[in-house]
Amino acid sequence: SLLDEEGNQDESLDSKTLSAEDQVKDHSTGTRVVAGQIFLESGKSDSQSEDEENFHSQEEEKENSLEELNSLEMSNLLNKDLEEAEMQSPVLTAIGGTADGEPCHFPFLFMEKEYAECTADGREDGRLWCATTYDYKKDQKWGFCESEEQSNKRRQMQEAEDVYQIGMKILNESSKKAQKKVAYQYLLKAADMNHTKAMEKVSYALLFGDYLKQNIQSSKELLEKLTEEGSPKGQMALGFLYASGLGVNSSQAKALVYYTFGALGGNLIAHMILGYRYWAGIGVLQSCESALTHYRLVANHVASDISLTGGTVVQRIRLADEVENPGMASGMLEEDLIQYYQFLAEKGDVQAQVGLGQLHLHGGRGVEQNHQRAFEYFNQAANAGNSHAMAFLGKMYSEGSDVVPQSNETALQYFKKAADMGNPVGQSGLGMAYLYGRGVPVNYELALKYFQKAAEQGWVDGQLQLGSMYYNGIGVKKDYKQALKYFNLASQGGHILAFYNLAQMHATGTGVMRSCHTAVELFKNVCERGRWSERLMTAYNSYKDGDSNSAVVQYLLLAEQGYEVAQSNAAFILDQKEASIVGENETYPRALLHWNRAASQGYTVARIKLGDYHFYGFGTDVDYETAFIHYRLASEQQHSAQAMFNLGYMHEKGLGIKQDIHLAKRFYDMAAEASPDAQVPVFLALCKLGVIYSLQYVREINMREVFSHIDMDQLLGPEWDLYLMTIIALLLGTIIAYRQRQHQAIPRPAGLRPAVPQQEPPPEHQPPQ
Repeated sequence: SLLDEEGNQDESLDSKTLSAEDQVKDHSTGTRVVAGQIFLESGKSDSQSEDEENFHSQEEEKENSLEELNSLEMSNLLNKDLEEAEMQSPVLTAIGGTADGEPCHFPFLFMEKEYAECTADGREDGRLWCATTYDYKKDQKWGFCESEEQSNKRRQMQEAEDVYQIGMKILNESSKKAQKKVAYQYLLKAADMNHTKAMEKVSYALLFGDYLKQNIQSSKELLEKLTEEGSPKGQMALGFLYASGLGVNSSQAKALVYYTFGALGGNLIAHMILGYRYWAGIGVLQSCESALTHYRLVANHVASDISLTGGTVVQRIRLADEVENPGMASGMLEEDLIQYYQFLAEKGDVQAQVGLGQLHLHGGRGVEQNHQRAFEYFNQAANAGNSHAMAFLGKMYSEGSDVVPQSNETALQYFKKAADMGNPVGQSGLGMAYLYGRGVPVNYELALKYFQKAAEQGWVDGQLQLGSMYYNGIGVKKDYKQALKYFNLASQGGHILAFYNLAQMHATGTGVMRSCHTAVELFKNVCERGRWSERLMTAYNSYKDGDSNSAVVQYLLLAEQGYEVAQSNAAFILDQKEASIVGENETYPRALLHWNRAASQGYTVARIKLGDYHFYGFGTDVDYETAFIHYRLASEQQHSAQAMFNLGYMHEKGLGIKQDIHLAKRFYDMAAEASPDAQVPVFLALCKLGVIYSLQYVREINMREVFSHIDMDQLLGPEWDLYLMTIIALLLGTIIAYRQRQHQAIPRPAGLRPAVPQQEPPPEHQPPQ
């Protein structure tokens, strides 16, 4: 479950809140470092948008200058904060005690210790107090820093924080479901004490049914409370409830308001939802530029979180395909297949060791990410002399993790060994070392050489870095066309940073014609590779475990974020009427809505489903013309055999279109050509069409007119009647002769002959069969 990791991901997921200034500030100023690449954003001429960005070309100086800038900025900010604090902090006044109404004196001396702030030392009730003169012992002048009510509230919040931290510790350190349920009991207790983060976690757990029983009404109450407190996470989730009509009456206007507030508070998922809404024109006027603003902001954060391995693998499993062919469409590895590979790896099969190492390094295909296991498998294969394993060990040491300590020297050794054996991963790693001076002096020529070698062998990291060098003009002359070429190649290999860099180029019109539409699609792709995509797997697992209610809510949230596969899966669950939390009268209209959104993103099955819903009147009125339009779109745009067959049927019956048997046959033939699976139903449909056509032809012609126009003298000659009589006589003679022969062949009844009893030998004397 995604909630298992939210403790670690809060900063990178929903709680990576941006200040209001960061939101308002246009992202065309300042620098941003993404996986070792600096994006320098600067305003250009008036003709170009203020979003234009360029990479920094001075790689050699960047790290030192950034560190100096950061340390200078930090010290300046600290000094500024201290000055402001001194100027703005109100003077504390003592409440009660021996000096009621007098200002607190800081620092003050108590028990031979100086205190620069209020303290609870010396008191059993934990209330904060201060002295109003320097020496408490001498003057005995003191008072409380807070009222009793404030004191009780503060202690309550501290207690809630302690309970929350216990719950989070158990949640993050355990992988067992029972332990996680215990952790949520602590979080529930903290939420009851009005702890904001605990309330956020509990409200999400109740919404999705993660380790707590799903209860949308209770979740809604908590989310309303959080929204009043100004929680962006709460605002986004409440917006989702109004958008999907769960626990509340559906209201797209309210949803938009809550999403907007969530986005202003810096919630990344709210930004992503608004990006999709502006892109698709859902509840708002379609605006590519607005969509670009929201998507780019989220993509910046996703890209900055991505390591050079390319990020985690996103499993996009379609439930419709999974139901028809379990395990085939999903790309999931069966448990027994994984065990077979593990058996091979233990027996010393190097390829199995490398394969399992990569699976555990990135996760996906039903295998959880596990750096410890990955490191062990790579080590075994590297000891056997496998260059691929050596290169991946180099990557692990280069990036560092909880399991593998970061070490440029060790990484360099492994990269060199792999590169000497001609391994592209090793060559790319060595290029990175020379580019950034990791364990070796910076050498752009060598970096370029190794990246070119890796790129020639089709390795995405090499292509990406080569593109980056051409873009920035590092070690080579700046060349946007070459940069575009290599970024395109890397994007074909699925590297997120390649999509991100291409999106930046299309958004700013650098090296290509500016295209907002292309930039939005690329940024959307990057955003959909964020860590929230892990919920696709948790939703699938919930469905597989028979919890359709939990699955449909998770898919609905992902559908709001613009995931086409989530839209079609939510529609599929609603279509099958498997989710009891949605009223029976609402299932088809809601399914229709999500089929529509999935179809607009190019999913053929969804387009055909839209045709079916209008054809049969599911969730809408029967409308053959609209059904025909959807089938025609699926036929023309995606060459769907099913759509062609349905068009043939509608032409045959004259539904939504003028009846035309010739066009019906044409569409049936096209369906048979488009898919071998359609050949049998098409054959049967054509047979039926042939019969109908023959009957229609017979019905249309007048038989009397036909015979009246026939001249038998011309057709068979003047003696045609003699010929006809002769033929009839011959036929009659043949029939009579045949009947007589048949009559003679019939034997006489058995009763007319004397019965001769046959004696059978007794059973024991029967010959063996």
